[in-house]
Amino acid sequence: MQKHYVTPNSITAQGIKDIRSRLGMTQREFSEFICVSKPTVERWEMGDKDITGPVALLQQIIMLHPEIAQELSLPEKKLPLRMYYYYKDSLCTVIDIDEVKRIVRIKNYAKNLMFRAFGVNESPTFEDYEEFIESRCFPRSRDKMKIMLEALEIPFYDPILIIEKTNGRMAEDDFWIKIER
Repeated sequence: MQKHYVTPNSITAQGIKDIRSRLGMTQREFSEFICVSKPTVERWEMGDKDITGPVALLQQIIMLHPEIAQELSLPEKKLPLRMYYYYKDSLCTVIDIDEVKRIVRIKNYAKNLMFRAFGVNESPTFEDYEEFIESRCFPRSRDKMKIMLEALEIPFYDPILIIEKTNGRMAEDDFWIKIER
């Protein structure tokens, strides 16, 4: 039995403007949100033809779930170090850290606890953070660790430096980390 859906096939220029208004976004912000160029959004809004494609479905989703843009927004970076914890190409957790003041703040994007950097823990301590980053590196007690550090061109065992060189990739899993200073 073939399934049928009530999703729209197209959207009008006014529909694009209505979505942006509902989300409280400029044309630039909206273009970044949906991964198209700003001129594309301008062309859609000035055009007199219906727009087809995924943006029509996006309109339906936003009408049903207007909170989605807020849920997907990145928090303002207020601490010196930011880590993006991914599963394959999906961002799971953003981790902001101040190592001097020992502060850790996170925002989870994954609903499944197995994909979150700290699982069920929504307020990790600095010690939780240290344990997490070491879990994304080879163990300190690894045989021939000095050889591995030399291969990575790292003078001593430092989990952040190791993650910067390896992206926190471990054998046989699809999780990885991007660091922003």
